[in-house]
Amino acid sequence: MATKRKNIAVLGSTGSIGTQALEVIEANPGYFSAYALTAGSNVELLIEQCRRFEPEMAAIADESKYRRLKEALEDLPVKVFAGPEAIAQIAELEVVDIVLTAMVGYSGLKPTIHAVKAGKTIALANKETLVVAGELINELCRQYQASIIPVDSEHSAIFQCLTGEGSDTVEQLILTASGGPFRTYRREELEYVTPSQALKHPNWDMGAKITIDSASMMNKGFEVIEAKWLFGVDASRIQVVVHPQSIIHSMVQFRDGSIKAQLGLPDMKLPIQYAFTYPDRLLTNFHRLDFNLYPQFTFEKPDPEKFRNLAYAYYALEQGGNMPCMLNAANEIVVAAFLKEKIGFLQMSDIIETTMATSTFIHHPGYDDYVRTDAEARRIAEELIKKTDK
Repeated sequence: MATKRKNIAVLGSTGSIGTQALEVIEANPGYFSAYALTAGSNVELLIEQCRRFEPEMAAIADESKYRRLKEALEDLPVKVFAGPEAIAQIAELEVVDIVLTAMVGYSGLKPTIHAVKAGKTIALANKETLVVAGELINELCRQYQASIIPVDSEHSAIFQCLTGEGSDTVEQLILTASGGPFRTYRREELEYVTPSQALKHPNWDMGAKITIDSASMMNKGFEVIEAKWLFGVDASRIQVVVHPQSIIHSMVQFRDGSIKAQLGLPDMKLPIQYAFTYPDRLLTNFHRLDFNLYPQFTFEKPDPEKFRNLAYAYYALEQGGNMPCMLNAANEIVVAAFLKEKIGFLQMSDIIETTMATSTFIHHPGYDDYVRTDAEARRIAEELIKKTDK
C-alpha cells in the first residue's frame, strides 16, 4: 500500500460511524489524516474532536452554533465554517482524497452530490442518499467518474464477495438481518413496546435513528434499495434472511449455485477501514472471530406481518420514481415522533403507508423534484401524527 497519507473528510464526525472512523484514523496515523470534520448540531463533541485531531477545517450545519465553535477553536489553526452549503463545499475540496458521508438521513444527499461532481472516492455510510435518489447518483457517478465504496456492513460484505467476479455471474444477493430486539415478539406485543426497548439492539452499537430503523426492519428495507443501486441487481434478486448471530454480514449467490459469504464480528470499524484502504487491507488489532464461541448459525424468514416496513421498501423500489424518497421522508418523521413517544411502534408503519399513498408521485424526478417530495412527504406525515391519538 502507498505510504502517502489519505486526506479524509468525515461528514458527520460526531455520529456513531463518524466517531468510529476517527478511531480508525487515529490507529493508522501513517495512512490517514482527518482533514475536515463536520457535524449537524453536536458542537461540543465537534470541538473535542477538533482539539484532538486538529483538522484543517471544521463545519457545523447548525449555524446558531458557529460562534461557539469559532471561539472554542481560536487557539488552533482550524478554519471554521457553518451551514449545509459549507459542508457541501468541503465535500468537493481538491485536497480531499476520500469523503466519508456519515450524516444521518436526507441531510447526506446534497454533500454526496457535491462529492460525486468533484469526482471523489466516497465511502458511503449514508444509505438514505441512494434510497432517495439512487438513479440520479448513479448517473452522476458515471458522468463525473466518481466511485462509491459502501460502508454499511451488509453492502461492504457484498462488495467484498463480488471482488474478482464478473458482473454477469451474480444470481442473487442475500442481505442478512439480525431481526432486531423484537424478532421473537408477537405482533400484538409490538403495540406496547417503548423507545427504550427499541434502542437496545442485541448485537450492534449504533445511533438512535438507525437503531429504531433496525427494530422496525426499515433499515433492511433501505439496504435492499441501496443494494439495487450499488450493484445493479433488481429487487426480485435481492433476498433478506434473518441471521440473529450477526456474524455472516451478507452473501452472494452466483449462477453456478455457489455462495460467497463475508463473516466477522459485529464491528463497524472493519468496513470503515476497508472502505478507506480498498483494494488493500491493513493489519488491525480488532477482535478475531472464534468459531468455538459461535457453534451454531441460524437463519429465519422475515415476518412481513410484523415488520411491514420491509414490504413498503420493496414496493417503493418496484414503483420507482420518487416513491423511495417519500418512504425515507415519512420514516424520518415517524422515527423522531416515536422517540418522543408521540406515536406507538406500529403506528410508524401506518403513517408511512398513508404518506406514500398520499404524496405526489413523479415517474422521472430530478434533484428539485426530490427536494419538493421530501418536503411534501414530511408535511403529510407530520399532519398525520397530529391527528393520531396514541
